[in-house]
Amino acid sequence: MPAKTHHRCSKRSSLTRGIIAVSTGGAALALPVIGATGAFAAPAQPTAVEKAAASTAVSGKEIAGKDSKSATYSVILGDSLAKIARDHSVSGGWQELYKDNRKVVGDNPDLIHPGLRLTIGAKAHKGAEVENEAADKATSKTSDSAVRTESADRADRSERTGNDVVAQGTPAAEVEAAPAAEPVAYTNDLDGWIKESLAVMAQHGIPGTYEGIHRNIIRESAGNPLAINNWDINAINGVPSKGLLQVIDPTFQAYHVPGTSMDSYDPVANITAACNYAADRYGSIDNVFGAY
Repeated sequence: MPAKTHHRCSKRSSLTRGIIAVSTGGAALALPVIGATGAFAAPAQPTAVEKAAASTAVSGKEIAGKDSKSATYSVILGDSLAKIARDHSVSGGWQELYKDNRKVVGDNPDLIHPGLRLTIGAKAHKGAEVENEAADKATSKTSDSAVRTESADRADRSERTGNDVVAQGTPAAEVEAAPAAEPVAYTNDLDGWIKESLAVMAQHGIPGTYEGIHRNIIRESAGNPLAINNWDINAINGVPSKGLLQVIDPTFQAYHVPGTSMDSYDPVANITAACNYAADRYGSIDNVFGAY
C-alpha cells in the first residue's frame, strides 16, 4: 500500500465521466463528474456484474440519501482511490476513503474495478456494500443457470442418442459386445499341423512361413510325425532326434512353446519348438536348408 505522505498520481490525464450520487436532504441526485483518469482501475467485470450493479443503483442511492453528509460513487475505468479522494476533497485523502470502503474494496487498495460502488463520507458505507453484494449474487446466479442449462442439454443429448440406437433396431446384446470368434478347425494331416503351428507361432512372435516349415519337414522326416533317428551321434549319446522336424529331447524341452503338448512326437508341439529353436539360432526356420 502507498505511504501516507508520499502518494503520487500521474500528471497525464484524459477526461473521463464518472457518476456520483449526492444526497440533498432525502433525495439522491445523479450528477456527472469530470476528472483525470489514473492507472490503477482494474479491467471491466463481466456483463452480468455490470447489469447487476445497474439494477441495484436505486437502492444504493436511497441508503446514501439518508445521510446528508455522504454520497455513493461508481468507479469508472482509469480511477484510483487517490484520484477519487482528490477530486471529491475527501478529508484524510485516499487513506480515509479506503478505510471507509475496505469491506467492498478488499485488502489491496490498488485493485478497484469499474462498476464498484464506493461511499464518500463517514459512516455511510453500507449502501455500497449492499450494491456490491447484489452484483456478486447476480453473477453467481448467472453462473449456476449456465451450469444447469449445460447439464440439461447433455442429458438430453444422451437420451436422444439412446433413442436413436433403439429406433434403428440394433439388438442390445450387439451394442454391448460383439460375439466371440469361433475357434478355427485344423485338419489332422501335415497341412493342418503346419497351419496350426503357424497360428501358435504368430501368438508368440516366432518367425517362419508355411513354405519354410514344409520344406524342412520333408527333408527331415518325409512328413512322418513318429520318425526317429537311431543311428546318428545324437542317438549314440542317448538323445535321438524325433518327430516331424527331428528334435532331440533337450532342445524340445528348452524351446517348448506354452500351450502346446509336452510330447515331442506331437506334430504341432514338435514343429513349434523346432521353429522356436531355429529362430534363436538362425533367425527363422526359413533360413534352414540342411542339418541344423
